[in-house]
Amino acid sequence: MERKWWHEKVAYQIYPKSFYDSNGDGIGDIPGIIDKLDYLKDLGVDIVWISPCYPSPFADQGYDISDYYNINPVFGTLEDMDLLLAEAKKRDMYILLDLVVNHCSDEHEWFKKACEDPDGKYGNFFYITDKKEGELPCNWRSYFGGPVWETLPGHPDKQYLHVFHRKQPDLNWENPEVREEIYKNINWWLDRGVSGFRIDAIINIKKKFPFADYPVDRPDGLSSIQNMLKEATGIGEFLSEMQARTFGPHNAFSVGEVFDEKDEELPDFIGDGGYFSSMFDFSTTIFGGSPNGWYDRKTITPDDYKECCFHSQQRVGDIGYLSNIIENHDEPRGVSHYIPDGDLSLHSKKLLATMYFMLRGLPFIYQGQEIGMENMHFQSIDQVDDINTIDEYHVAKNAGLNEKEALSCISRYSRDNARTPVQWNDSANAGFTSGNPWLPLNPNYKEINVASQENDPNSLLSFYKELIALRKNPEYKETVVYGEMIPYLEEQHNLMSYYRKGDKTLLVLGNFQKEPQTVKLPSTCRKVLLNNYPELNISDDSVILDNYQAVVIEL
Repeated sequence: MERKWWHEKVAYQIYPKSFYDSNGDGIGDIPGIIDKLDYLKDLGVDIVWISPCYPSPFADQGYDISDYYNINPVFGTLEDMDLLLAEAKKRDMYILLDLVVNHCSDEHEWFKKACEDPDGKYGNFFYITDKKEGELPCNWRSYFGGPVWETLPGHPDKQYLHVFHRKQPDLNWENPEVREEIYKNINWWLDRGVSGFRIDAIINIKKKFPFADYPVDRPDGLSSIQNMLKEATGIGEFLSEMQARTFGPHNAFSVGEVFDEKDEELPDFIGDGGYFSSMFDFSTTIFGGSPNGWYDRKTITPDDYKECCFHSQQRVGDIGYLSNIIENHDEPRGVSHYIPDGDLSLHSKKLLATMYFMLRGLPFIYQGQEIGMENMHFQSIDQVDDINTIDEYHVAKNAGLNEKEALSCISRYSRDNARTPVQWNDSANAGFTSGNPWLPLNPNYKEINVASQENDPNSLLSFYKELIALRKNPEYKETVVYGEMIPYLEEQHNLMSYYRKGDKTLLVLGNFQKEPQTVKLPSTCRKVLLNNYPELNISDDSVILDNYQAVVIEL
């Protein structure tokens, strides 16, 4: 694997609407991000990925873009973005934007022109077909529920394809003119000073033709869009062209949101000269999913988590570099998702941080993760903003769950869990805004916030700083960044342990339970590099790990 500038970095995701509000309108903004750059620098962050901040009607929280060349006024101005890029550069930090090009907004100029003349140039920017009474071109279900087909505004005899929300018409990547427009925009931002992109939902750009039905998998008579995507071939032609025309010439960083890739495709995706610099490892986030919906999802156990991580690490090996996460804007809070019910504590939060952060790859921290922000407990569906959550609530109710059960289900998995405002301090609105926050705050902000942890050496925030410092320590950087990941005692229940082997040998140990357990050591411990307890019960040949104790030792 060829070494790149981003390999030894630490990345941080900002969901701008919920990060920090500088002007009191209840919505986070770009000046708010600038205000907090020193906080991120002090944490040890190098790369900052900002979720969409372009003009948008917000049908799907900014992932429906109406202008790719500007900034949404609720977030600031293009001048604010230029200032952010300049201030980040002063601090040796890199800014990534979100690249959302499977679809645009139905309020984008391209779609408006397509509606004016479906048979003209811009009609071919989308998938528009003639409508036949009583039948759809195919029975695919959109990600947010319902068919992927919607009547074209102003044309009751035509319909357009949207695999996400109806206000997110899919762009026709088969059309070279569409691809040219996309590449032009990517290069415009890279030339402006952006260091790269997170590429959203990119696997959806390639459809299987001709459109055809798949086996029905829910009572709605539709079929998951995944069934089509698994059979679609030829996406590599688009992705290699995009890489050659944009990211490659700029030496830019690109991280793909990729699902269902096959083992044999990994070198194409993230190998040397691959489509992307990296891609997220979603193996733990998708575990337990059911075609029936969230209500039927299997809860992940510590052993499941371990198995997912080890499988991903070993299948990628030295082919390329994964980006590792425990949460993002589309997932519940990691500590609430991966730590068994009733076991949430400072120790268990530190353990989870250690287990994922020490894996081989680029660690991404999502805003609030570093202080251990937790899931919300929704009391009513009226508290929910996310369209996906609302759809899953109705799916659960239709499956026979009562109100309390349906709310419990969505509270566990809702995307809104990660979208509640960042908890900066224990003052009104958690210091996020002087106005009314756009989404309710988690009531636990008085206990969990940045201010209460910044000067506490035992806090989770301080522990994340220790993890980052170890990754950047010149003595251990070669091993932590590039060293091989080898599972150790893989069969031991509720123990996650693995080597990192490079010019040194490190052993990462985590006791994923409240009861202490003894772990046999392969050789004598030379040094304890990290410990989420003040003490470690260790001998020459074994160690006794306490309740959710995690350690990194040098052998």
